[in-house]
Amino acid sequence: MAKSKPTYTIIDVETTGRGNKITEISIFKHDGENVVDEFTSLVNPEALIPDYITALTGIDNAMVANAPTFSEIAEQIISITEDSIFVAHNVNFDYNVIRNEFKAININFTRRKLCTVRLSRTLFSGFRSYSLGKLCHSLDIELVDRHRARGDAEATVTLFEKLLAHANSETVFANFLKKSSKEATLPAHLSSELFNSIPNVPGIYYFKNKKGKIIYVGKAINLKKRVLGHFYDKKEKELNLCRETADIDFELSGSDLIARLMEDAAIKHHFPIYNRAAKRVPKPYAVFSFEDRQGLVHLAFNTLKATPNPLQVFHSIRDCRLYLEQICEQFELCPKYCHLQESVWTCSHFKLTNCKGVCKNKESITNYNERVSLSIDYMVNSNQNVILKEKGRSTHEEAFIMIKNGSYCGYGFVDTSEQITNMDDLEPFLIPQKETSEIRGILRNTLLKQSNSVQIEMTSYQNE
Repeated sequence: MAKSKPTYTIIDVETTGRGNKITEISIFKHDGENVVDEFTSLVNPEALIPDYITALTGIDNAMVANAPTFSEIAEQIISITEDSIFVAHNVNFDYNVIRNEFKAININFTRRKLCTVRLSRTLFSGFRSYSLGKLCHSLDIELVDRHRARGDAEATVTLFEKLLAHANSETVFANFLKKSSKEATLPAHLSSELFNSIPNVPGIYYFKNKKGKIIYVGKAINLKKRVLGHFYDKKEKELNLCRETADIDFELSGSDLIARLMEDAAIKHHFPIYNRAAKRVPKPYAVFSFEDRQGLVHLAFNTLKATPNPLQVFHSIRDCRLYLEQICEQFELCPKYCHLQESVWTCSHFKLTNCKGVCKNKESITNYNERVSLSIDYMVNSNQNVILKEKGRSTHEEAFIMIKNGSYCGYGFVDTSEQITNMDDLEPFLIPQKETSEIRGILRNTLLKQSNSVQIEMTSYQNE
């Protein structure tokens, strides 16, 4: 039995921009030789159309006021696209916008996809730009009503027919449609060769736009897997990020910990537009001590601004509490007098149970204060000079993180053949970095999670 020829639906949508609600849709059904059906309609997005979108498309709120909603045309869209391949210029955008509209009305919309940007990059290589307007100009394709769904879709039909007519189209189309192919998943402007060059190792990655500007920085234990995860994510922010991504760069770290330090430094340096959460300056908190009227020394925490003589500084209240809990447990202190429990006569903490009874008058204030004093000395003096050893970027390399005089100095990479006997020997290999509250939190949490035996191993380069 002869295999039936595939059909294609070439689609373009216009949207409200933010929120990506559809304002217009145009669909041309193609049997591989000719257009056999068409559906075009304005759509009431049930949301306001911003002025800048109106300026771009010419579609305003009055035009769509009496247009059908998406739910009212959903059956027509399902019918015309059924059993056909979804084709669009930058297909992931149009496909995901439509899929999200269906999701909002509890319908699962799934179609095989082809991207005319990625097909053009393969079959018509060598052009400086693959935007629809510039590609149409390069290929002498008439493009009328730019940024209107029917005009753009009609031009994409002509482009698609030129792609179909290419001598290598059958092989390229078949490869793109394979289930194992990432071509329909990758951003339209990103080459598969570049993606395939990303290794499956720890490091940080940079998403760049067409102008080479860094728009996002991330870190990963597995770079390729994490980068691919962005392209599968259907959140609006991720869709917009992938739509703008034209290049990806990366740096190897050897370990997740150094990747976290590298990521924080890169975000602070470049301030990428899609790392907005990292731009917010967190409110620092600190641990401090004070003596009450009975002469009992308390440990407490507050915002850094309101803290006299801070013993340790943290970038979140959560990290501050966790650290104080560890100190309380390690030195057998009372949760009440560490202010981990408020408005109680005696402590009854669910996790901290080794209080010796100072809150019940079972232990003298003098004895209790001696342990508090030890804990303060520990907080002030611990981790003053520490080298944390991490995996290198290859089997012939080790990585290290340097903390000197209690401050983060940076990280570095050393060949395993180097003779290192003390901290000073590592200075030539150090990549200096700035200390931030986020970095302090990352390193402090790392040290707290390590047992004493692990810390001894990690600090084998520590100065005597």
